[in-house]
Amino acid sequence: MTIVMSNRFPDKVKIVEVGPRDGLQNEVPVSIEDKVRLIDQLSATGLSVIEAGSFVSPKWVPQMAGSAEIYQQIKQQPHINYPALTPNMKGYEAAIAAGVKEVAIFGAASEAFSQKNINCSIAESLERFQPIMERAKADGVKVRGYVSCVLGCPYEGEIAVDKVVEVAATLYDMGCYEISLGDTIGVGTPEKAKLMLAAVAQAVPI
Repeated sequence: MTIVMSNRFPDKVKIVEVGPRDGLQNEVPVSIEDKVRLIDQLSATGLSVIEAGSFVSPKWVPQMAGSAEIYQQIKQQPHINYPALTPNMKGYEAAIAAGVKEVAIFGAASEAFSQKNINCSIAESLERFQPIMERAKADGVKVRGYVSCVLGCPYEGEIAVDKVVEVAATLYDMGCYEISLGDTIGVGTPEKAKLMLAAVAQAVPI
């Protein structure tokens, strides 16, 4: 029996730490002081990217209230990016006013998830981001794109790979410099992930 080992591993990987945003938005509200302490401690670990907040309405996501104050209080290191999630123009403008240098926008590969999460269709959500992309380009701000539910949805179940490709390609064509493909509910398998990445790679360069 012959065992063939693959050495096609990347020379490095990029870790985007989203705990201060994605992690805490699902918890009871945490004080600004504690969030600042958490982010400063994360900055000392060797990470290169820490998503420090989300500029959303505190009415809908109270856990993310105070993101502007957080960006003004954390000890930002020159070798670390501290992007923020900005779902609309109001959030984008607030983020830039707080000194944010990179922002993130998000879409979903599932219509049901998009409706439940942000109360609009996939197409409508992407249309909302167009003004942000135009403004960011004029401001010289980098934009990262998220695609949720790429390997499964809590409402729809299996997700068509073509839909993942479509959303990822749209974000890339709009000007996102990087696309995050998220297995939001953790149902993907290595084989499914491999096939999905191969399909997306036909539209968005690795």
